[in-house]
Amino acid sequence: MKKIRKFFKYDNVGLLFALPAFIYMLVFVGYPIVSNIILSLQNVTVKNLTHGERLFVFLDNYKELIQDDVFRKALWNTIEFTVVCLVFQFLIGFALALFLNKKFSFAKPVRGLLMIPWMIPMTVTALVFKLLFAGDIGIINYLLRSMGLIRENIDWLTSPQTAMSVVIAANVWIGIPFNTILISTGLTTIPQEVYESASIDGAGKVQTFFKITLPLMRSTIESVLVLGFIYTFKVYDLVYVLTQGGPVNSTHLLSTYSYKQSFELFNYSMGSAVANVLLVILLAVGSFYLKITMAEEER
Repeated sequence: MKKIRKFFKYDNVGLLFALPAFIYMLVFVGYPIVSNIILSLQNVTVKNLTHGERLFVFLDNYKELIQDDVFRKALWNTIEFTVVCLVFQFLIGFALALFLNKKFSFAKPVRGLLMIPWMIPMTVTALVFKLLFAGDIGIINYLLRSMGLIRENIDWLTSPQTAMSVVIAANVWIGIPFNTILISTGLTTIPQEVYESASIDGAGKVQTFFKITLPLMRSTIESVLVLGFIYTFKVYDLVYVLTQGGPVNSTHLLSTYSYKQSFELFNYSMGSAVANVLLVILLAVGSFYLKITMAEEER
């Protein structure tokens, strides 16, 4: 009894308050991950999901994935989708953050309006873009025809050449506010005295940006890029509502292909294997980010 009282004395009492959160994470995060890993090592389909013997095939599902053309296409699509979205989200978000960092009358209202795309549910945004880029009644085709840029409607969502562009555009629209707000917050941490000193020394705006703003914003930029990578790499609902991975698998990502294997083809083990590939990549990126963060704190 004395040992228990001694353990919860002083700072150790915080562990007791953290215990409910730990149990929650263990049950609702840890157990599904472990269960999914075990499932990917078995041969589970709709035939033996509830009845029948589940045989362990170990890494056979992963070997089959490597030889699967659709999986390789989905992996490449996911990388392309993530990189392109990150570039446009970051550049546009940075430009807007620099603009909103200036003092003018409507800075706060404009900053609030920019958050609307981020606050709207992703499925709603997907439906809006589906209407915008519809073949016959889409506003985009109407505007392009009105300006004389096209003569016939473009099948944006049913053509392999244009479908991914629409998906990327929709995700960029959603991610810009996130980048803008985080970068704006980072800009406010830079002392104005630094800029004043640079101005006195004769530094121009371009020199100030590359020599002061970017170096002092390094930690913020790293956070924005890593978080943006994680959010973008696992996107599912946006793609599923817009294209469901089509046409001809041209917009399949790892997330949508995992769903297709599990709930359309009822090959649950293969779906789990695809999800685990997604998990490993995100864990690697997260670990890399933590390593960078810890290294900077030690300096």
